[in-house]
Amino acid sequence: MARILVIGGGLIGCGWAAAFAGAGHDVVVSDPDPKVSLRLEELWRAAQPVMASLETLRDDVVAPKHVLSFEGLTDIEMVQEALPEDLDLKHRVLAALEQQIADHVPIVSSSSGFTPQMIAQSLARPERAFIAHPCNPPYLMPTVELVGHSSTSKQILDRAEAFFSDMGKTVLRMARPVRGHLLNRLQFALWREAVHLVETGVASMADVERAVTEGLAPRWCLMGPGGVFHLSGGTEGMAGYLCALGEATTEIWADLGTPNLVTAGAALTLGIQDTDPRPVLTLAGARDAALPSLMQALKPIKADYYSKGERENE
Repeated sequence: MARILVIGGGLIGCGWAAAFAGAGHDVVVSDPDPKVSLRLEELWRAAQPVMASLETLRDDVVAPKHVLSFEGLTDIEMVQEALPEDLDLKHRVLAALEQQIADHVPIVSSSSGFTPQMIAQSLARPERAFIAHPCNPPYLMPTVELVGHSSTSKQILDRAEAFFSDMGKTVLRMARPVRGHLLNRLQFALWREAVHLVETGVASMADVERAVTEGLAPRWCLMGPGGVFHLSGGTEGMAGYLCALGEATTEIWADLGTPNLVTAGAALTLGIQDTDPRPVLTLAGARDAALPSLMQALKPIKADYYSKGERENE
């Protein structure tokens, strides 16, 4: 068990708190907003059955606690920063926090857009800072992106990888930092074209959603985009795809859109309401109920898929 301080009680901070507490850790969430206590309590209640379904909920867990300030807290072994994406705010809070924790305590940021170098600029000991970026919500989604910077030691990232792996997370360890990390850059590339297609009237939001859930997602459960296009090349695999369709793909890349989220806002808001008019909280609850069953059902299917070639090569 580790004593973990989560800085920020928003959606990600409370989600991290639930994930850490569910893994058996002693968790405190620091946020000056008194409303965070109720938010944390409600999210912890909702997260426990999800983690139980995923088999990531330990026995004898203790609910995460909310405090209005981290001043006076002792024995902190890890800090998970989950403040809004405001770099000045992160710098001010982390600089103040650093004076109250031991020199060896890692400061881990959840930032989705800033690099670890940017986060560490205000720290006296920048080598202790790195990114551990979750998918939302952290108690449900398995992936965590680990991103260090030039001063981050291999040992601290090794320990972080072991820590998150022990929680049941799939750790994606990036070779070098880049804005948006890995998942968001991939996700934003698809989202940009989806926005373009909706804004320009090429397709409805409903059909864009179905193109992903019915057309792309089934294959993506077993392979990523590289695997998909590898199988597009026939018996020659990726080389065959590049020979037959490489030039055509490059031409389509040049035709992809560059939309503006401000001007596209109305079309997106109306489009998603028409696609699924259920309230956001209802959608989130339905997602949390369905995804654990889907993810658990996929485990033996994926294991069988990945073992087929091994058996044929024996």
